[in-house]
Amino acid sequence: MNQKIEPLNPEDIARVEAQRKWVREHFSPETEHTYELLDKKLQLLDTIIKNRWIEPSETVKWQSLGITLGDVFVQKRGFNWVAVEDEYGRDPALQLPRTSILLFPLTMISKRIEREEEVDIYDLFEEVTKWIEEKRDHLQ
Repeated sequence: MNQKIEPLNPEDIARVEAQRKWVREHFSPETEHTYELLDKKLQLLDTIIKNRWIEPSETVKWQSLGITLGDVFVQKRGFNWVAVEDEYGRDPALQLPRTSILLFPLTMISKRIEREEEVDIYDLFEEVTKWIEEKRDHLQ
């Protein structure tokens, strides 16, 4: 089966928003609005990871962090949320407009945790940003 890329449907949107909400609620109610700030998203991800607030087996929670990382790429790099369906199922992904560049932030963190790798969110963000730039340059 080839990949089918389409806008998020209402079910996809609800799933992504529930995962985003779980992360956002790590802020106190009076500071929850700071989730909108890119540096605060990264700082929150860094804090959760470094303080080991999630057990390695809690894949859905790790994937929730991936949704927040995806929000960083939307905010910083102009990606759009889409749904990608293939033989493995349907997942939220990011697409750089007018390109074939896709990112799958949902599992960017969780797969590294499964492989027992240390995750530095700032290094991961920079690594992926460099990859995006290389791909974008190659397309032009």
